[in-house]
Amino acid sequence: MRAGHQGTGPGAITPDGCAVELYSRLRIGPEPDIIAGAVPAGAHILELGCGVGRMTRPLLERGFTITAVDESPDMLERVRGARTICGTIEDLDLGETFDVVMLASFLVHHGDLKVRRGMLRTCARHVAAGGSVLIQREGEDYHSGLPRERVDPSGYTVRIVSSEPVDEGVNTVYAEYEFPDATWTQTFQARPLTKEQFEEALAEAGLKVDRYLTEDRIWVRAVAV
Repeated sequence: MRAGHQGTGPGAITPDGCAVELYSRLRIGPEPDIIAGAVPAGAHILELGCGVGRMTRPLLERGFTITAVDESPDMLERVRGARTICGTIEDLDLGETFDVVMLASFLVHHGDLKVRRGMLRTCARHVAAGGSVLIQREGEDYHSGLPRERVDPSGYTVRIVSSEPVDEGVNTVYAEYEFPDATWTQTFQARPLTKEQFEEALAEAGLKVDRYLTEDRIWVRAVAV
């Protein structure tokens, strides 16, 4: 288990506290359409931190080719139809480039600066000339107004219970996922980033914002400098 991360609930738990069965149940939102609208049709996408393939499946259905990377073999066992690679994102070096590199799930907010820098360097290393890097940020109010909860139309409840400072610039976040037949929890560390701090982190890795894809600036398209 990664330091500062843990999870509880039925089934396998990954090193960052994610429950495999939980992520197999979570409903996908508008993300595949956001991605499809921001990249060329038929692009080869390197999906970093693919998990169980919640976004992999709908992207494959939209005609993209996917190389899916995750550090959890239990997660990768659930992925179908894509080339899969098991390994940590920050250490990845495939010796090839892709039309699109995708870093979703708020991974750019990783609490460990060394890991975050490694992830962004991996993005820059693997994006082809003229290609793009798609990044999912936290909402700018993610760590405020807690606790809060959202009831999904499919019947489960997500609660962000707390976000407490644990180190300089780092918070420990505690979340609960309640289904009619099971409950999971996840504790993880995240580093809140203002828009300016985010753009500075990109610049350090040789990337820059091309444009924000959503009004809330959660989804971003970046390019190599």
